Amino acid sequence: MMWQLAAGALAMLVLSTLFIIWPRKADAKNNQTPAQLFEERLQLLALARDAGELAEQDFDTAANELKQQFLEQEQQAIRYKQPKQQRVLHLSLVLVTALIVAVVYSQNGHYRQLSDWEHAQQNLASYGQRALLGEGEPLNEQDMQLFSLALRTKLANEGDDAVAWMLLGRVWMTLGMLEEAVESFERALKLMPERTPLLISYSQALIMLGGDMNLAKAGQSVARVLMQEPENIDAISLMALIAYERGDNAEAIAAWQLLASRLAPDDPRLEVVNARLAELNAPATVGTAEQNAAFIREIKVQVSVGAELATAHPGASLFVFARAAEGPAIPLAAKRLPLVAGVTEISLSAADAMQAGWNIEQTNLIQVVARMAVSGTVERSAQDVEVVSAVLSFEQPVLSVQLTLEQ
Repeated sequence: MMWQLAAGALAMLVLSTLFIIWPRKADAKNNQTPAQLFEERLQLLALARDAGELAEQDFDTAANELKQQFLEQEQQAIRYKQPKQQRVLHLSLVLVTALIVAVVYSQNGHYRQLSDWEHAQQNLASYGQRALLGEGEPLNEQDMQLFSLALRTKLANEGDDAVAWMLLGRVWMTLGMLEEAVESFERALKLMPERTPLLISYSQALIMLGGDMNLAKAGQSVARVLMQEPENIDAISLMALIAYERGDNAEAIAAWQLLASRLAPDDPRLEVVNARLAELNAPATVGTAEQNAAFIREIKVQVSVGAELATAHPGASLFVFARAAEGPAIPLAAKRLPLVAGVTEISLSAADAMQAGWNIEQTNLIQVVARMAVSGTVERSAQDVEVVSAVLSFEQPVLSVQLTLEQ
């Protein structure tokens, strides 16, 4: 691309040179010479003398003046026609034109941006390896800018690409362009709505952007992750942060205590979690579920899966979740397991909540649902099989229910 720019500049310089030189040559060719003008005027004087309109003495005076003018013009023409001086004049004009063009373009041109764009295109794969795989030096701010430029060019030339949109969203989030990051993540989610790293990044961008609506969207995104991966540490951490941002300290404490119980003692994140708990004047925890007094209620579910159903759908998943009998459709607690024939026992508690501030501690009337998902995701299809329990009431801390899924 740079050679095309250089070729264009050279062509403009050549055209400018032609415009400077060509008109002068044309004028010199089409105008009368001083000698021709002298001869023509002398003839006119002679005709006037012969016709008696001009006396002999006046004719001689006029002829001498005309001769003097001719000699002066001839000397000027000779000086102008000297090849060396003419070349110097033309060369000077060309150099001045080139200098003006160079100064103007150096101040207002976009050659640096064009060079950066070419560099970004050539190193797109390298930027991707450094950003995703951690190979080589970490990307600095300038590298991030070039990486985003290359990704935007790729999307413009090749159309929508989920991975490219996700990477662009992460780059913009790193650069502090949160609104652009959210928009980019949403474009990626339209193409791959169940990808866990994308949902996590999208939730992080929404939390950083702030606002009740964005926090609500982040909570829904985290719930989708926990529906598929109940033990996902990043999702549990985000659930706690969302509750904290919304001012629900009780739910934030419960989520951070759950997170602390899932982290290894030497995990550096444990120190941050305990600091958060100390900030909220809550006891820090390092271990077991028995130590976490926030989770009191429990639902014990026994699911029987028919052999024919499991054989017909070997790659299906089993979702078991509790929902409020009256209220939002978002599950209060949920777990995902592979679909296998026989009886499976599952326990649901507040630790299995999908969204901060919404768990089995929040309502007394619930229903338990067991669903076979052919696609393996929370998105329902016509082939899915579902069974729903009767409405159950938490008159005691532990509820038991039996459900059967058959072909």
